[in-house]
Amino acid sequence: MQQRISFITLAVRDLDASRAFYLDGLGWSAELDVPGEVIMIRAGQHLILSLWRAEEFEAEVGPIVRGVGVPPITLAHNVASPDEVDAVLETAREAGSPDVSAAASRAWGGYTGYFADPDGFRWEIAYNPGEIGLSVLPDQG
Repeated sequence: MQQRISFITLAVRDLDASRAFYLDGLGWSAELDVPGEVIMIRAGQHLILSLWRAEEFEAEVGPIVRGVGVPPITLAHNVASPDEVDAVLETAREAGSPDVSAAASRAWGGYTGYFADPDGFRWEIAYNPGEIGLSVLPDQG
């Protein structure tokens, strides 16, 4: 098996709310949009973020464990500067994120903050000045 990820699928309660947040609010565009079922968004050259209606997800994958707290996963979006971190967090706030944390300098040398999508999935917006952080940025040339 090759070391890569092709799809990240999030089971969402309200597909229309997710569409409004990701497409209208964040300004992303769908590669595939099947009303009432799924929205697929290209998130990288070989990566698709799939927002799948929870009922459809459960029918194929199995019951979803629900409870109080934050889903035990974060998705990260790295940027090239601390100012970009603040700008993306403001965009998420304007898009209607139900929870946006202020960015902060981290002990490891970076600067990060978080926002939640309509289902509570947390996105880390990060400036990571280290080699691995810089390696995930799109080419700037």
